[in-house]
Amino acid sequence: MKTKQYSLKVFEVVLEDEEKFISFFDKNYLFFQNHLISIEGEKSEKIESYLKEKKLTYIFNVNLPKKPITKKESVPLPKENPAEEKKEEPQKTQKKHLQVLDKLIRSGQELNIDGDLLLLNKVNSGGSIIINGTLIITEVVHGSIRCNGNFMMLQASEKANILFHDVVIDNTLLQDKLNRVELINNEIVITPVLKEKSWV
Repeated sequence: MKTKQYSLKVFEVVLEDEEKFISFFDKNYLFFQNHLISIEGEKSEKIESYLKEKKLTYIFNVNLPKKPITKKESVPLPKENPAEEKKEEPQKTQKKHLQVLDKLIRSGQELNIDGDLLLLNKVNSGGSIIINGTLIITEVVHGSIRCNGNFMMLQASEKANILFHDVVIDNTLLQDKLNRVELINNEIVITPVLKEKSWV
């Protein structure tokens, strides 16, 4: 017997209005080409023929197992500079206001922000930011970002795992510069902001 295991990106949607459903997928088609679309609602010929025409992979009314999001634990690495030891603890949930933070988000650290954040440092692989407000990151992101704010601005990164309003942002759509990602009329729009990586 031969077996293979795949990593799978799943996008879940509740189907309440056919026209809104089709309009949403028409506007955001590029984001869902490599996803399994899990649809909850009544299966109609119109929706099924639309999905087949767009060659999207989908399932109807299937309860998928859900893994809760938990904080990752990591073994702390030895410090090169003892002065950095005081900076090791991650920031916890902040109240709604703009926070400016010049701190490296290390592997295993999770930053929860209920407001806006300007981060002047990197997000390492294994580090994560979950934010309900606007997010601007001036350095490269190798970890994961989950943003539900009005917009976010960040550099391109092949290693980043980025969700904006629960939609996975394909890293190939972020160019090698600072990018603005926002939701306009139910469409995710990515706009290059600067032509060079360094904008300080």
